[in-house]
Amino acid sequence: MKLLRRTSRLLPLSVALGAAFAGPVQAQSLLELYESARAYDATWQSAKAQYDANLYRAEQARAGILPSANLSLGLSRANVDNTVPAIDRGVTGQTGTISASQPLYRPANFATFQQGKRQVELAQAQLTAASHDLIIRVSQAYFDVLAAQDTLAFVRAQKTAVGEQLASAKRNFEVGTSTITDTREAQARHDLVIAQEIQAENDLRVKRLALDSLVGKPDVKPNTLALPITVPAPQPADVNVWVQQGEENSPSIQQSKTAVEIAQLETEKARAGHKPTLDLTASYNVNRNPGGNTTVPVDTRSNTSTVGLSFNLPLFAGFATQNRIRETLSLEEKAQADLESARRNVAQAVRTAFFGLVSGQGQVKALEAAEASSQSALDANRLGYQVGVRINIDVLNSQSQLFQTKRDLAQARYNVLIGHLKLRQAAGTLLPEDLARLNALLAKG
Repeated sequence: MKLLRRTSRLLPLSVALGAAFAGPVQAQSLLELYESARAYDATWQSAKAQYDANLYRAEQARAGILPSANLSLGLSRANVDNTVPAIDRGVTGQTGTISASQPLYRPANFATFQQGKRQVELAQAQLTAASHDLIIRVSQAYFDVLAAQDTLAFVRAQKTAVGEQLASAKRNFEVGTSTITDTREAQARHDLVIAQEIQAENDLRVKRLALDSLVGKPDVKPNTLALPITVPAPQPADVNVWVQQGEENSPSIQQSKTAVEIAQLETEKARAGHKPTLDLTASYNVNRNPGGNTTVPVDTRSNTSTVGLSFNLPLFAGFATQNRIRETLSLEEKAQADLESARRNVAQAVRTAFFGLVSGQGQVKALEAAEASSQSALDANRLGYQVGVRINIDVLNSQSQLFQTKRDLAQARYNVLIGHLKLRQAAGTLLPEDLARLNALLAKG
């Protein structure tokens, strides 16, 4: 009979937990929401527009090594009034010139062209970093909503359990088997849980709004985790392999490497200030005077074609070139220092993410054991309360411990899943396909 009565008392708690974790209708996967964010998020759109602008800016550098052509036209009208010889008439002049130039030797222009190609690489690395940031922001917002949902569900389940304990304390007080203290303790705990429920409801509302504003959809319902879940370990399991991947793939290191190359090319441009330039030039000029000019009273026309080489050798520029070279060498040293700083920061970030992930996995296992232990402790305290060897506060404390452990376990699982993405972000290997792997751990909507 005691076992039957105990089972019947725990039944409402199981029903409450089951209702709290019922899957939402038409839930959306993490990958679907990421695609929505790519089309809506202003930060991502800004990064994409900057990437396009950088590509066009890089293409401008090509102009310095390509030929240029110009067309100029002129029309003039002059009134001539001479006494000797006697001339008094208007003179019209028409001119047209087309000219072209092809750089043959311009080291500064060629260095600028090489910088343009490096700018494309830099823009690609910047866009990759923005893509990684978007994946993390969407995933964080997604799991924040799930964590807030879990917290609210656990708080409501705890409220149900505390409500049952409060009702039991009131019944026992009415029949004289317990004191008013048990009732007041249960009432105080019930009031506290109601306050926690209000806070959890507001937190969930805020987290949902953040996810909605990120993906551009109202009332987003993310898929929940498919329980039970086995949290995957990082592969490979060697932190040094991840650090090596970061050295090879990290967008921040790629940007710093490209910045060093651009700085070196800037030094080449500065040194080009001492070097000569050579251009191939050509022009065709037409000069026409309808009605004649000041000396010839009939229509005149002259056509002139020229082809040549234009050579220029800088001799002295007031030490501007020398000081420009010193400036670019200093900036080159700065770029090298920034690269070394980026390498150290990436290595530190990778190690931090890796060991945080490993620690998180250990925490999940420990909390799973703690959940089972807390459930056993609650069952024992409930039974002890029924037979009179435990008091009401023991049961209430066991309930609080169990639900706090459940909340911590749910949050730890989400932290580990996010940790996988952050580890790949630090190593520079994060891809949208990684979200597909996380989708496999989510319940279908």
